[in-house]
Amino acid sequence: MKTFRNPTDVHAPQGMYTHQVEIEGPGRLLILSGQVGARADGSLPEDGLEQLDVVLDNIEGNLAAAGMEMSDVLKITYFLVGEFDLPRLREKMRARFKGHVPCSTMLFVAGLASPAYRVEIEAWASRDE
Repeated sequence: MKTFRNPTDVHAPQGMYTHQVEIEGPGRLLILSGQVGARADGSLPEDGLEQLDVVLDNIEGNLAAAGMEMSDVLKITYFLVGEFDLPRLREKMRARFKGHVPCSTMLFVAGLASPAYRVEIEAWASRDE
């Protein structure tokens, strides 16, 4: 069974996509669309590392809506625009994942869906039930 979901505590989709699709079977698979640094009220910090904090809040909000947490994340893909303090980015990620280390891919790209976005992260998560 597939459940498409847009949690109310995460900003509304800003294009033609759903924030998450959950697939139920012996275990559950959750696929998150790329999450950007827009808050639920639509505001967006200018700084890339501040946007990263909001991105992680949005990922956690999506996971919570599916009854999951950061330790259920299997794979993340980073899309970064411009210069980033990578040691600080990694520090923030370690703090959020609390020792859990999912698969990841990091890409530096020319731009995202809006020129104001500096970071986007997509994630896959799974939980055995």
